[in-house]
Amino acid sequence: MTRQIPFIDLKTPYIALKSSVQARMDAVLDHGQYIMGPEVRELEERLQAYTGSAHCITVASGTEALLISLMALDIGPGDEVITTPFTFIATVEVIVLLGATPVFVDVETDTCNIDAGLIEAAITPRTRAIMPVSLYGQVPDMLEINQIARKHGLQVIEDAAQSFGASYRGAKSCNVSGIACTSFFPSKPLGCYGDGGAIFTDDDAIATACREIRVHGQSKRYVHTRVGVGGRMDTLQCAIVLAKLEQFDWEVAQRLLIGERYNSRLDAAGIPRVIQKRDRDSVFAQYTVFVDQRDMVQSELKGRGIPTAVHYPVPLNEQPAYQHLCEPGSTPVSASVAKRVMSLPMSPYLVPDDQNYIIDALCDVVVALESPQLA
Repeated sequence: MTRQIPFIDLKTPYIALKSSVQARMDAVLDHGQYIMGPEVRELEERLQAYTGSAHCITVASGTEALLISLMALDIGPGDEVITTPFTFIATVEVIVLLGATPVFVDVETDTCNIDAGLIEAAITPRTRAIMPVSLYGQVPDMLEINQIARKHGLQVIEDAAQSFGASYRGAKSCNVSGIACTSFFPSKPLGCYGDGGAIFTDDDAIATACREIRVHGQSKRYVHTRVGVGGRMDTLQCAIVLAKLEQFDWEVAQRLLIGERYNSRLDAAGIPRVIQKRDRDSVFAQYTVFVDQRDMVQSELKGRGIPTAVHYPVPLNEQPAYQHLCEPGSTPVSASVAKRVMSLPMSPYLVPDDQNYIIDALCDVVVALESPQLA
């Protein structure tokens, strides 16, 4: 009998936390402070403690977090921001929206994260910041990136939308660079039930700027000291994240366990995958393998009740809206991995029986497609 496995299981955690979520939401409905209510500051304090950052500023989304961070640095026309082309579009669109220019640096073949060894060659007198992405739940080589940034007087903004809860050299993602941004989109490792995000920094001045920018640039009511946006995170969504924090440590531990189970079995089967480097872990926002004949593999797995996804099929520097900003063929690794990456079902609630079913099916399909009769 064919199973129907969810790609990301959002229902089970809700059932497990239903009473806590409801209590938190009822509290907001009772006090009626739907914008900037007490849960906003409570969540910020909890997230500061979790990451070890001096400041946390909740905002309306992960995209808004990136935009506000760039605005706090006064990045705009004439400036360049170095980033990766192999990520979700939000990473680059905020740069372009502010009139700055994205400079794309290729990724590593094994992690799909930005290749730190290529960054310095991309720096020009117009470079203001480096924005690495912690792709698939794993932080990139931040030690090297931070060293390059210090050498050239640049800011580093970690796009940690996919990696909240991960660790790098003993530090938490969102506390491994001058500024970090994360997302609480429902499918993220720590998700709410709508949009939400946060900015983290140890810099008091940047924190003040971000707090003002998220409320239309206000330093106090009706006093607008800078250009801003309506970028607040709703009190209800903050309340939901507070409820979900109750079991977040357990969920991270499960992600590590399930990811390692995938790693062990797929390595034994010789199926290539995104690797995790030894000085860091991954919260596996997506568990990603490399396959040839991807469309056929996806079709076969779908027939067995196994959904898959491609993060991401087209690098950003090949997207119609952005390809005029870069040299054609300048990021060959990104172009190559975009044709081969495929993400498998992943959540803290993926039971061993279903995971083994997924792995067995993938191995069967890959072996069948590699057989001479089907070549």
